[in-house]
Amino acid sequence: MNNPLFLDTGSTSFTEFVGSYAPGLLPGRFESLAASVGDQIPHATTIVAATFAGGVVMAGDRRATSGNYISQKDMQKVFRTDDYSCVGIAGTASTGIELARLYLVELEHYEKREGRMLSVDGKANRLGAMIRANLPMAMQGMVVVPLFAAYDEDSDTGRIFSYDVGGGPYEQTNYASIGSGSLFARGALKKLYRENAAVEDTVLACVESLYDAADDDSATGGPDVTRRIWPLVAVITEDGYRRLSDEEVEGYVRQVLDRRMSDPDGPTAPLR
Repeated sequence: MNNPLFLDTGSTSFTEFVGSYAPGLLPGRFESLAASVGDQIPHATTIVAATFAGGVVMAGDRRATSGNYISQKDMQKVFRTDDYSCVGIAGTASTGIELARLYLVELEHYEKREGRMLSVDGKANRLGAMIRANLPMAMQGMVVVPLFAAYDEDSDTGRIFSYDVGGGPYEQTNYASIGSGSLFARGALKKLYRENAAVEDTVLACVESLYDAADDDSATGGPDVTRRIWPLVAVITEDGYRRLSDEEVEGYVRQVLDRRMSDPDGPTAPLR
């Protein structure tokens, strides 16, 4: 406990500190695997995010799959990373959860060292560096690709960043999706999204897009009414991060289900 390394890490980066002291504790710092094990490990699937007037919404389904097997029905895929940001994970579930938790510590470490929060761009770049460190494992099938969302107090807007296995980040305009159902979710958001809409309308559009993804992608889980398992939805504004309660999300899901009873394919956008 008297090791001076713990008294002054010498860096604002927690991952750099751990990498110099115990690199084996970091994701992606393992010896090469004998064979790809990606299909044998539970995978997280679909995450969506969309901006609204004064903030951003992120939502994720709850299903995890191992090949064609549903390994978990109530997985958490959206994580608070500080008071004004969150991460949603898709890909190898265990690595993604570890990455999200380590990233939270990374941001806390910087804030304690510097006495202030990183800028939104700084947060996005730090996450990109952590993803890049996992590249050797990604090449062997243990891929994790997050979606990052944050409130930017300088512009009073929500911002969204996506990544690839080599890092990034790539800022997205208005909305974005990742995961196996992302193609269908993005298509739904493309027709339902309205710039500078109210937060309630944006949350509803995200829930609709997850429903569409589950309708066409077997790896994406739809709302489980009998078990009362609903999507995870987080809202970030100038007031900070807030995860919607199950009761709140159920209200949005019920709206979607009621509408789908008469129109199974969901709402259509008017032609302009």
